[in-house]
Amino acid sequence: MTTHGIRLALAAGLLTIATPAARAQEDSTQARLRALEATVEMLQKQLAEQATTAVQTRSRIQLELTGRVVINAFSNERRVNNVDDPQFVLRDSAILIPSNGFGMAVRQTMLGFRTQVSDVGGGTFRGVVDVDFYGGQLPSSGGRTFPLLRLRTAHGTIRWAHGELLAGQEIPLVSPLNPISPAAVGTPGFVAAGNLWLWLPQIRGTIERGSKLKFGLQGAVLAPTSADAVGTFDTDFDVAERSRRPYLETRVRLRWGEDPSQQSEAGCGAHIGWVVVPTVLHPQLDSMLTSKVIGCDVRASIFDWLELRGEAYGGQLARGLGGGAIGQGIGQNGRPVPNTAWWGQVNVRPISQVALGVGCGVDDPDDGDLVPAANTRYRNQACAVYSIVRPAGPVFIGAEVRQMDTKYQTRSFKNHHLNLTFGFEF
Repeated sequence: MTTHGIRLALAAGLLTIATPAARAQEDSTQARLRALEATVEMLQKQLAEQATTAVQTRSRIQLELTGRVVINAFSNERRVNNVDDPQFVLRDSAILIPSNGFGMAVRQTMLGFRTQVSDVGGGTFRGVVDVDFYGGQLPSSGGRTFPLLRLRTAHGTIRWAHGELLAGQEIPLVSPLNPISPAAVGTPGFVAAGNLWLWLPQIRGTIERGSKLKFGLQGAVLAPTSADAVGTFDTDFDVAERSRRPYLETRVRLRWGEDPSQQSEAGCGAHIGWVVVPTVLHPQLDSMLTSKVIGCDVRASIFDWLELRGEAYGGQLARGLGGGAIGQGIGQNGRPVPNTAWWGQVNVRPISQVALGVGCGVDDPDDGDLVPAANTRYRNQACAVYSIVRPAGPVFIGAEVRQMDTKYQTRSFKNHHLNLTFGFEF
C-alpha cells in the first residue's frame, strides 16, 4: 500500500471513531441547554408570582415588612405598676386582697416597615415605622387580650458619607441605648431605674469624621412633654408644651469597629427643656422650671461573644424623657426633683443560637426635694437575668427573672417578676 493510501485509511478510521464522540458531545450540550431553559422558565414563573403577591408602594420603592409575634407568661409576688412588664413596686394595699398572680399576654407583639432609596439629596434615604400592641386597652371583659395599637418609632433618615439628618419619632438623643431583654419590649428594661426611653418627635442632625475611629457631633430639637396622662380623645397642652419652647439636646460620640453588628460606641450628651408650673405651686414671679440632664453611654463589643452596655445620668425634672426620678417631676414647694441614675448590662453569646445577660439599674432622687407622702418613691433598683434561645429558623424562646426593690417613706417593697417568652420573628 502506498503512503497516500495509508493516510486515507488512517483518516477514515479517525473519522469513524470521532463521529460517535461528537454526536455524544452534541447530545450532552443540547441536554444542558434544555435544563437551563427549564430553570429559566421556572425562575420567570417564580418572579411573576412574587410580582403579583409582593407589597408595592405608590412610588414603586422597595418595602420590607418585619415583625415579632410573642406571647409572655408572667408572675409577680407583689403589686406593681404594670404586671406583664413592671418598672417599680407599689406599696401593699390596705385592702386584704392577694397581691401576687400569674397571667399571659401577646401585646408586646411588634410590626415594622422598612424602605430604602439610594441617591436622595446625594445620600441614601431610609424610612422606618414600628408599631406594637402595647397602647393599653379599652375597658372591656377582654382586658389585655384586646390591646390597642401604638406607634413606637417612625422616622426618615438621609445618610451621607459624613453625616445624616433624621426627622420623626425616636428615642431621646441624650439616652440612645436600651438593654437587651426578651420580656421588656413594650417598655424597655430598667425604665424608672436609670433608663430614659420615651420616643419623641424630633429633628436630629449628625456630623461624623474619621475612618477607623469616627468622631460624631449630634444635635436635636425635640417635642416638649411632661409625660402627664392625657384624655382618650381630646387633648390639651401639657405643662411642658405651655412653655412654648422645644426640648434641645446635643451629644458627642466615638465609634469604632468594622463590623456594623459588632460596632462599639461611647458618647456623652446634654438635655435642656422648660416646664410651666401653676403659680399655686410656685408662687415666685418666674413660673418656668428647667428640665436638664447630662448623661453618658457606652456599648462595647469586647469579643465576638461578649458585649457591655450601659448609661448614667444626672439632672432634674427628667420625668418627661420617660421614667426619670422614678416618674416624679415636681417636688416640695414646686421645685424640680433632682436625681442620679444608671444602668449596666453584660451580654454573652456562647454560640450563635444562645444569648445570655445580666444587668442592674438604679434611680435615686434627692430625698430633700421630694414631697413627703406615703406614695412618694425615694429609690428604685432593678436587676434582671435573661436567656434567649433560637432553636430553629425564626422561632425563639426566652426567660427573664427580674427583681425590683422600691423604697417608700416607711419601708421598701420587693418583687420578683418571672417571665417566659415564646415567639417567632419575620
